[in-house]
Amino acid sequence: MALASHSHRDPGGTYTFSSRPRAVESRSKYREPPAEQTQRQYGNIMYDRRVVRGNTYAQHILPTPDLAEVQRQQAVRKRILARRRAAEQLRLRTPEPLQGRRHTDVQTDLFLEELSEVIEATDTECQTDEFLDRPATPLFIPAKTGKDAETQIEEGELFNFDTEVQPILEVLVGKTVEQSLLEVMEEEELACLRAQQRAFEELRNNELAEVQRLQEQERRRREEKERRIAQQKEVLKKERETAEKVAALVYTQQYLSSLLPAVFGSLRDHGYFYDPVEKDIETNFLPWLVAEAHANLEKRHASRELLDNRYELLFTQPSNQKTTSLSHNSI
Repeated sequence: MALASHSHRDPGGTYTFSSRPRAVESRSKYREPPAEQTQRQYGNIMYDRRVVRGNTYAQHILPTPDLAEVQRQQAVRKRILARRRAAEQLRLRTPEPLQGRRHTDVQTDLFLEELSEVIEATDTECQTDEFLDRPATPLFIPAKTGKDAETQIEEGELFNFDTEVQPILEVLVGKTVEQSLLEVMEEEELACLRAQQRAFEELRNNELAEVQRLQEQERRRREEKERRIAQQKEVLKKERETAEKVAALVYTQQYLSSLLPAVFGSLRDHGYFYDPVEKDIETNFLPWLVAEAHANLEKRHASRELLDNRYELLFTQPSNQKTTSLSHNSI
């Protein structure tokens, strides 16, 4: 915003000054500088080699150091550093501080110390005068500085209020009316924008509803198409399976027409197809009959052997005829 001020001095000696109204400038608040957390290292400049001693106007010529003296000082410095490093390693230390913290030296000695030395002291008394009333402080009158000057300004010399305020009032009224008109136009424009937005939203909602209806219709058609295709595929699959089954049945019948008699004959020869009565006779009756016949034959064979033995004894020992006859009778 450009601000312009005008000053004018009339030939008669009247001075006038005018400037446009302006807003009061905002000043930044006073803030304390942030406190630094770093520890400051202080040094004594009396022992600083960079500080020049003596006359500052004279030319200073640095003496050339002796090589042996420099080497000796370096050796001494190295020994001191090594001794200090060894002492630092031997000294017990606290753990390193965590991130965001720091160590601070704290006094851990006793606050009260026993005074072993007894200092002799003597008591002395003295009397002072009573306090006097303080006199009244005189008023401070600063010393006069500068020169005094006076002038007289009559009414109407600097400016005429009725004449000077009229342009300002016209500007204020004009700006107020202009701002009011702008606000009314802005409200009308906002109302038009809202009406257009409502019409656009209604049109958009109708289009969205139509799009959703078309999408739903397309989805139903697509699902119906997929269902019809699946049904047709299922029908074709069943027809193909039926044709395959019929072909397999015909081939099987043709193949088994000559194979069944041979298979049944072979199974019958191997005993898979048998008469139950015949099978029962072969498995149950015939083994029992053979076992009984064998037992009877064994008994008859044993009886014959016993008779042969007895007859042999009878003919070989005539003296024992009585005993033999008794044994025959017992048998």
